[in-house]
Parts: sequence; structure tokens; C-alpha cells
Amino acid sequence: MKLNTSIIYIFYLLFILMIISCADSLIGDNGKRDEDIYLNYQTKTDLELPFDEEWYVSVGGRTHLEGGHHFITRGSGQRYAYDIGKVVNGSYFSGDGGTNEDTYTFGARLNAPGDGKIIALENNIEDNVRPGTVNENINDSNLAGNYIMIDHLNGEYSFMAHFKKGSIIVSVGDTVVKGQEVGKAGNSGNSSGPHLHYHLQNTPEYLNGIGLPAQFVNYYADDRFIERGEPVKNQIVKKN
Repeated sequence: MKLNTSIIYIFYLLFILMIISCADSLIGDNGKRDEDIYLNYQTKTDLELPFDEEWYVSVGGRTHLEGGHHFITRGSGQRYAYDIGKVVNGSYFSGDGGTNEDTYTFGARLNAPGDGKIIALENNIEDNVRPGTVNENINDSNLAGNYIMIDHLNGEYSFMAHFKKGSIIVSVGDTVVKGQEVGKAGNSGNSSGPHLHYHLQNTPEYLNGIGLPAQFVNYYADDRFIERGEPVKNQIVKKN
């Protein structure tokens, strides 16, 4: 009986600690949940999808089921982050998908989602050798791989990650305009395969801040025109 009681007590304690941990990942400023603070947040920047042709949203949305970054990224700016990959005829890759080059995403053009200024970037991290593997030298300092950060000059900052090594064609201090090419999609950093990681945050610091909902204008989601909205997991999206 004592053994059973002890087991139940330990389980209860672990359950409470788990709840506290999850809550800490969601609690925002002034003791409120991030989703409550930003429930009605309207993006200030005129954002468009930062790529051409059709891409598939593998992660994105307000719910925990849709947003794979929700539980692990409190304070890193990724609360409403997207992971997106290019598709052709509904497929992510050609061949057997065993190499980066097999995917349609690797080397695909990426654009500035809105007007602003480049305030930080990395362009020299090797791409992971193949989908499904991460290079041994990836650590907390280079999780994003090759990336850029755009200051939209209104308290919003766009963060785009996992660029192909050496493909970024802008420099710190450059002014960019919406739709301008900034580099090529890759598979650098903590990445399970070639894709674009995109999120909007409220600070200029590398993976540090509060994530902001990002509303994009004039795009198609599963062939339905969206004048202004937030893509969600499993949608195929394309800018107008």
C-alpha cells in the first residue's frame, strides 16, 4: 500500500511540474497568456508571402496542434512561427527525396515579406548533408542556420531562417522592399529538411522576444483567395 501511495504521489508531483512547465512556456507579460495578449493583434507591416509559386504549410496556426513551436519557444519569438516548404503538383520532392537537391525547396527563391532594413544575418553555415539529419556542429548558437532579420521600423521584426549557405544576397544595413529577393531556401541549422522558417517578433534580438501573429495580404490558400489572413497547417499557399 505504501508503495502504491508513493507511486501515485510521485506521478501527481510530476503532473503538476509538467503543468507549470507548459504554463511557463505560454505565460506572457503581466501574467497573461501570450494568446490572450495578442488574440486581436493586427500586423502593422504590409506583409506578403515571402516566396513564389506554391508552398505547403507544415507548421503554422494559433492552436497547439497547428503550431509546433508553441510549447518550446516562450521568449524566443517563435510563438506564431511558420515552417513552409515548396511543393510541385502536391509533392515536396522529386526522386526518392534522399538529398537536399531532391526537394523543390532547396535553392528556391526567398523574398522580403515587407519593407524594412536588414539588421542581422548569417550566411556561412553549412547545410545539413541530407534531409533527416543535423550536422554535429549545430548548437544553441546556430539553431537558425543561415538567417536574416528585417526591422520593419514599426516595432515588428521578420525572422527568416535555414537559408542555403552563401545564398543570401543582402547585407546588414541594406534597405529592402516587399518582394525583393533576399536569398535561397536551404537546410542549415536545426532543420529536419529544406524549408523556410518564418516568424514575426517584437524585438531585434536573435531568437529572443515575444512572437507576433503575422497576417499576410493577397494570397491563395487551397485555391481560395485571402485578402488578409494567417496561413495554417496543411494549407497550400501562394501569393497573388
